[in-house]
Amino acid sequence: MDPRRAIVLLCAFIPLCASDSGRSRSFVLEPYDFLFDAAVEAYYKGDWLSVILNMEKALKNKATVRRVKAQCRLSCANQTAYGDQLPGLGVPIPGVGSLEDLGFFQKILKRADCVNSCETEKLGSPTLHQVTEDVQLEFSKRTPYNYLQVAYFKINKLNKAVAAANTFFQANPDHIEMKQNLDYYRMMAGVQEEDFKDLEARTHMAEFLLGKSYYSDDSFGLAAEHFEAAVNEYFTADTECRALCEGAYKYDGYNYMEYSADLFQTITDHYLQILNCKQHCAVELASNAGKDKPFEDFLPSHFNYLQFSYYNSEKYEPAIECAKTYLLFHPNDEVMNQNLAYYSAILGEDKAQSISAREVVKQYIRHSLLEKELLYFGYEAFGITFVDPDTWTPEDTMPKKLREKQKAEREAAARITEEIGNLMKEIETLVEEKKKDSSDLSRITGLQEGVSLLPDGIKVTMTAQQLNGTQRVLLDGVVGEDECKELQRLSNAASLKGDGYSGKPSPHSPSETFQGLTVLKAVKLGQEGKVPLKSARLFFDLSDKVRKMVASYFQLDVPLYFSYSHLVCRSAISEKQEDREDLSHPVHADNCLLVSEMNECVKEPPAYTHRDYSAVLYLNDDFEGGDFFFTKLDAKTVTAELRPQCGRVVGFGAGKENPHGVRAVTRGQRCAVALWFTLDPAHEEKERIQAQEMLTMFSTPVNEEFIKKETTETKEMKSDPPPPADQVTSEDNQDDKPEEHRPDTSAETQADKPDASPKDKAKAKPVSKTKTKAHPKEKTKAGEKKTASKKAAAKKDGKQTPAKQAEKKNAKSAAKKTVKFDAKKDSGKVKTDSQNGREEL
Repeated sequence: MDPRRAIVLLCAFIPLCASDSGRSRSFVLEPYDFLFDAAVEAYYKGDWLSVILNMEKALKNKATVRRVKAQCRLSCANQTAYGDQLPGLGVPIPGVGSLEDLGFFQKILKRADCVNSCETEKLGSPTLHQVTEDVQLEFSKRTPYNYLQVAYFKINKLNKAVAAANTFFQANPDHIEMKQNLDYYRMMAGVQEEDFKDLEARTHMAEFLLGKSYYSDDSFGLAAEHFEAAVNEYFTADTECRALCEGAYKYDGYNYMEYSADLFQTITDHYLQILNCKQHCAVELASNAGKDKPFEDFLPSHFNYLQFSYYNSEKYEPAIECAKTYLLFHPNDEVMNQNLAYYSAILGEDKAQSISAREVVKQYIRHSLLEKELLYFGYEAFGITFVDPDTWTPEDTMPKKLREKQKAEREAAARITEEIGNLMKEIETLVEEKKKDSSDLSRITGLQEGVSLLPDGIKVTMTAQQLNGTQRVLLDGVVGEDECKELQRLSNAASLKGDGYSGKPSPHSPSETFQGLTVLKAVKLGQEGKVPLKSARLFFDLSDKVRKMVASYFQLDVPLYFSYSHLVCRSAISEKQEDREDLSHPVHADNCLLVSEMNECVKEPPAYTHRDYSAVLYLNDDFEGGDFFFTKLDAKTVTAELRPQCGRVVGFGAGKENPHGVRAVTRGQRCAVALWFTLDPAHEEKERIQAQEMLTMFSTPVNEEFIKKETTETKEMKSDPPPPADQVTSEDNQDDKPEEHRPDTSAETQADKPDASPKDKAKAKPVSKTKTKAHPKEKTKAGEKKTASKKAAAKKDGKQTPAKQAEKKNAKSAAKKTVKFDAKKDSGKVKTDSQNGREEL
């Protein structure tokens, strides 16, 4: 048993738990990693109340541990500060070192005892709340809120579900399914806009973003209020961040048992690591959840915004104070110096001279520069790397030798980069020549790829080369007209509206209805006599025929298993076709999450990463629109487009090499059999195994003879029986599983409802820089045209130069920096597609 669990259990039965020092406490704070594990376990049992109870408590306890550690370290630092010397110190004693050393270590020992006693009293044993890096990563990615949004949705607490979903999405803006969840929540009755909260928003960042919002709306008074609050909260957060850096030493690059430094080297290593962490607080506080990069020059930018907000509010004294404070960071900034001169002229030089920069910022800069000097000394003397996170650090802070060394390294890196670029060009030229030499041979052999392995009568209409991609094929003549019509009749007789989408009839486009039918459902309906059993068997057999052709054409040397089978039809809603611009199915890939903005496809859950191949068997062509198309990873550049028709099959690899979509169906009904395959038997479609057993059970000697006669032509195509039924799980049992999901997230169908299983900028960039001598300089909104005689000219980093004409001092700047937000997975267990086909959120 984990010793930490033993402590928690012991204290659950003993009213008072005493520490080693004799202090007693009435409780032990439960470790948040235990609570997280308990919540995840409850999630897979469908115990939603336990999920909420444990996960909320885990979040609360984690915040408590952070707060207590910061408070204890700050409190003990104040009690044992390195101030005046102790009486009697200052006289060295030969042979034993100075008394100052003893006084220094006396302070160290007292502070260590203070911190240890404080944390033990409030949290318990020092090892009780140590967690693994994996758990830390889950919380940093806000995974608990993914679980919570499902649990709250299940118990119909929509406002809490929305808040949890939005909190997760803020840190994971490229999470496609959570975005769909939020879109779905917005359409639900009873959900308010104020429910979309960020429960993990940090106060200083929230105030800063509010200030920028008001600043962009010319509400300078409100902007100044929020920027001032942001500054105060920034220094509070910075103090806490620095205190939390004073933790255990991290043995980067080697095992702690191999570490053998002496006393002073050990102290040096640890202290420089802490200073590095404290310097990095500037980056952490400038970072916003879900954004790629931190805000540039974050703290100085507060005073940039403040000086111009106060100027526009005609408050010249605070404007001068903020301008002087900004100049502490960038003393040679020409534009800000012009601003300061203009403000001083308006207020009066004598009065302006008496206003000084903010003392808290002066202390912050002095403290930070001293840390940088120590870190650069450690870099130069011991080779302990330090990368300065600030842009405002004076150049002479870095030692001259180190500056010269880094300059030489940068020049060497530039040369190497250039040489590599030239080499890559040469390689590309050689590759192009090789392709050119082999192009004729490719054209000769391309059409013959896989043909000899396919049954007679089946035509390879287009190969991968003709489809402008890889792992693609278009086949014709796979099934006949009568079989197509029978499957279409089966769909219209038995399919459910919005199958796999909680019955939502238009899950992909409001201009179409969607219906679907699984193999198992078809067989069950055949058993009940509601549809011809022969039709259900045809659905089963033809889909297996397609599987064998895919395996044959792509010449797979391992078995290919079904992952999911779905008979689907999309029907145009005639009165909703006017001015239609959407797709019947958006562009996607079948086993990875397509991020088209980055030309990437991320192969990790919640994508169906086990899918290896896909195929679509088309059943008709008597409709308008509905063409299937392939694209590049940008989801825009179409590489091939195919027209559905009876008996046509498009087969392709399910990965990033084949993004695809479906054009809008503008008239009629488009029907097809959508199939996904896997090479992993662990993900074989369980419903299909159950359907086969039922078909075997229903077969009598009479209809066995009928089947034998009817399938003589395709007997060669029959597959080996699926694995035994010990893997089968009943449909009723699966309906209540916590990890419900739709079957068709990627190919022909994809739901936009909240995902029922957890899955896993704001950049204020300068727009332009134009300088004038007579007017306040400020960021110019893109596209705006303002007259220079009355408005502030734009400056790259947001600073504004006020006009020197006093009679125009009331003129407001209409050109400012606009804030643009570029809204850019942890998952539960990987789900079988057959489970995901059932009704979900």
